[in-house]
Amino acid sequence: MKKKPLVVVTRKLPEVVETRMRELFDARLNIDDRPMTPTDLVEAVRTADVLVPTITDRIDASLLAQAGGHLKLIANFGTGVDHIDVQTALSRGITVTNTPGVLTQDTADMTMALILAVARHIPEGARILPEGEWAGWSPTWMLGRRITGKRLGIVGMGRIGQALARRARAFGLSIHYHNRRRVPAVIEEELEATYWESLDQMLARMDIVSVNCPHTPATYHLLSARRLKLMKREAIIVNTARGEIIDETALARMLEAGELAGAGLDVFEHEPAVNPRLLKLAKQHRVVLLPHMGSATIEGRIDMGEKVIVNIKTFLDGHRPPDRVLPSML
Repeated sequence: MKKKPLVVVTRKLPEVVETRMRELFDARLNIDDRPMTPTDLVEAVRTADVLVPTITDRIDASLLAQAGGHLKLIANFGTGVDHIDVQTALSRGITVTNTPGVLTQDTADMTMALILAVARHIPEGARILPEGEWAGWSPTWMLGRRITGKRLGIVGMGRIGQALARRARAFGLSIHYHNRRRVPAVIEEELEATYWESLDQMLARMDIVSVNCPHTPATYHLLSARRLKLMKREAIIVNTARGEIIDETALARMLEAGELAGAGLDVFEHEPAVNPRLLKLAKQHRVVLLPHMGSATIEGRIDMGEKVIVNIKTFLDGHRPPDRVLPSML
């Protein structure tokens, strides 16, 4: 009987996904869901035929240099691959895949929720009642800002940016966007979206800015201190993409000084660590912070697992996996 390939999974996945992996492969699972140490990862790449990492695993050149000859596929559980040195992997004959598309709606939902949470002080209001601090209704208490009629600037008009735009239109927001490439005219017409070639010019005119682009070397601190300064004092910013895209220190400084009306962040520059200044601002109800849960739905995680399995099966059958990642795509 042909030996099953050894598939090492670095984190605990939904039970239905793990069960299917056990059926198909010699699956080494992470039952305790403890992030792998550097030593664990070295052992994994030395022994595995297929590695299934997540965003919490740093698959860099030094780690890949220690990979065994059997490792031929890194099937990432997630869309973003900024934690994987794709170029080095390919130079060593290792294919990299990801799981695009399946988290689009979930992340767009959470982005819209963050916009509402920041604009309408929802987390602060939810805290008041359980802590017994509500003295009754008042005409001037807990005043937020209406979002209908405001301008939304989307930084990154890919799948998630477009899904957000569809939701935002239903709330009466005017859609604006900046993207590496202009989207087709048919999409602009559907979304009634205005394209800005200049990110600087867009930022200066928006009431709400949403970050929805991938993290690449070109987008590191794309929203720098200089660009954040361009935004209106009444504007809010939300980020459900990657923390490294915003200069967190500059953002915290502006929020402290009242130079921005608010922010909603689901991702952070040095996860799982969070900037202490942002934590302090959250306690003061001047920023809404979430623990990287934008894509956290049962359905989404199962869909991700199914994509991982399809990529592995296709690769092992001698075909090009459907979600292969190439450096030119980054």
